[in-house]
Amino acid sequence: MNYLTVEQISKSYGELELFSDLSFSIHKDQKIAFIAKNGSGKTSILNILSGDDSPDDGQVIIRNGLRLSFLSQSPVFDDNLTIEETIFNSDLPILKIIADYEHALLHPEDEDAYQKAFEKMDAQNAWEFELQVKQILFQLKLDQLDQKIKTLSGGQKKRLSLAKALINNPDLLILDEPTNHLDLEMIEWLEQYFAKAQITLFMVTHDRYFLERVCNEIIELDHGKLYTYKGNYSYYLEQKEARINNENVEVGKAKQLFKKELDWMRRQPKARTTKSKSRIDDFHDIKAKASQRRKDHTVQLELNMERLGSKIVEFHNVSKSFKDKTILKGFEYVFKKGERIGIIGKNGTGKSTFLNMLTHTIAPDAGKIVIGDTVKFGYYTQNGIEVKVGQKVIEVIKEFGEYIPLTKGRQISAGQLLERFMFDRKKQYDYVEKLSGGEQKRLYLCTVLIQNPNFLILDEPTNDLDIVTLNVLEEFLLDFPGCLLVVSHDRYFMDKIVDHLFVFKGEGEVEDFPGNYSDYREYEASAPAIIEESVSNAENASNQKQNDANKLSYNEQKEYKSLESKIRSLELDKKALEAKFNDTSLTQEQINKLSQELQVIINTIEEKEARWFELSEKFES
Repeated sequence: MNYLTVEQISKSYGELELFSDLSFSIHKDQKIAFIAKNGSGKTSILNILSGDDSPDDGQVIIRNGLRLSFLSQSPVFDDNLTIEETIFNSDLPILKIIADYEHALLHPEDEDAYQKAFEKMDAQNAWEFELQVKQILFQLKLDQLDQKIKTLSGGQKKRLSLAKALINNPDLLILDEPTNHLDLEMIEWLEQYFAKAQITLFMVTHDRYFLERVCNEIIELDHGKLYTYKGNYSYYLEQKEARINNENVEVGKAKQLFKKELDWMRRQPKARTTKSKSRIDDFHDIKAKASQRRKDHTVQLELNMERLGSKIVEFHNVSKSFKDKTILKGFEYVFKKGERIGIIGKNGTGKSTFLNMLTHTIAPDAGKIVIGDTVKFGYYTQNGIEVKVGQKVIEVIKEFGEYIPLTKGRQISAGQLLERFMFDRKKQYDYVEKLSGGEQKRLYLCTVLIQNPNFLILDEPTNDLDIVTLNVLEEFLLDFPGCLLVVSHDRYFMDKIVDHLFVFKGEGEVEDFPGNYSDYREYEASAPAIIEESVSNAENASNQKQNDANKLSYNEQKEYKSLESKIRSLELDKKALEAKFNDTSLTQEQINKLSQELQVIINTIEEKEARWFELSEKFES
């Protein structure tokens, strides 16, 4: 079933042509990744598909009645709303029913409203969907539903946008870098969610494991042309290499034929028959094909590195806290030459704070951090480059000098250096604010590396970089002789360049693990799983009763199944409400109100459990 068709679209900004005459289609159940170099218009294409922008030429045809959700890089929300109000602000009818039920839970004194909301949940069988909503919010760490949008960080807003897109249950989901601002656990959950879900996807992502495990088709925009690969990332790499090899062979044959035809043209045959005129026309086609040349300019990194002495960085009994959140507690570590350390952990466990303490941007509460005299940090932060209005790309590099030193005593001009970072002469005189997000990140990377650091600190370096740039950066880092410290949620990147990890577990605990990310996940998977006895018993009982479900009537089977969802959903409500009692600023009136709400939920759980056991008894009779 065709969902969306793109017909010959083009887009330009002034003299800059992003793309021209592109056509493709999206069909039900496809999971498509769109790959292109930074600056080639990936985000513009997504904006056009979602209706947030329009093409200069061509059209996008969308199937009537199609539900479409779009995850943008910069979501816009009403700052005065809460997370809950934002989530339930939807035209999806079932969300309105759930919103009314959640509202009724907060006002237990209105028993009539609560009963009506409960009956609507039953009538529409909304319990399973409500549970799914809560699980999505829980996985994306958005369980503080009364939190105002204006208090959220940029990362939290991106996660909220993702949650809203998933909860809206679209037919087609368009995603712009969905893994940005997610920690590793969230990415793995989202990966599994998409791999199993019956949902149609069209996404831009640089996460190569995500591409490998989620997508079943890849569309690449390469030198102005679209190429489609019916497979995952590994298949794409194989087929692209084969395609380029074939193109090179064809160009080689065209060059040989061109020489032959050029010789014929130079002889200037006097008799111009119909056949010879046709040959002249063919000659121009052959000349064009023979002149084809791939412009695969790749980032070339061979910058000079300052000498690194024997003393590098030492942490001695370092501790750091913010109010009631502990980041480090008595942390000890001595860095050695050539170490390549990755830092992983959930959002909010202090990874970026650790980097800021290392570079003396933030002071520790206790202990001492000693930096060797020869250490020169290169710090790539998440903030990116400082964009100055009216500043051109070439001017950014010239702030570091007209000429940049390379290895072995050589040097190159600022313009030549930018060419090595894939900024051609024309692009060097563009304004920095006009660059795409990925191009700005590539320019920022250039400014960090040309300062010749011997201790590289990279905080989420893969965000917004295209796959070509990532591959070259990885090759450079593998050859980098200094120390390397990386915070990244890109598992492929981490696996390739680090050899051990600092695992931030929260509450000041940091584990030093000898291996890369995949090694760590394998280690975790091999550890004995600890499962709560009550959950295990419930699952075993549920499985046993499912085998005997034919002993119930059709309506009782439906009720039995929905009761399990209701009870799980109510248990989540109960846990969330109990957590609110930890707030020491609560007044007695607020505590009383919370207690009433909690009692209503407890009573409802007991009632539903009693009915569940009643149905269970029928299995044994």
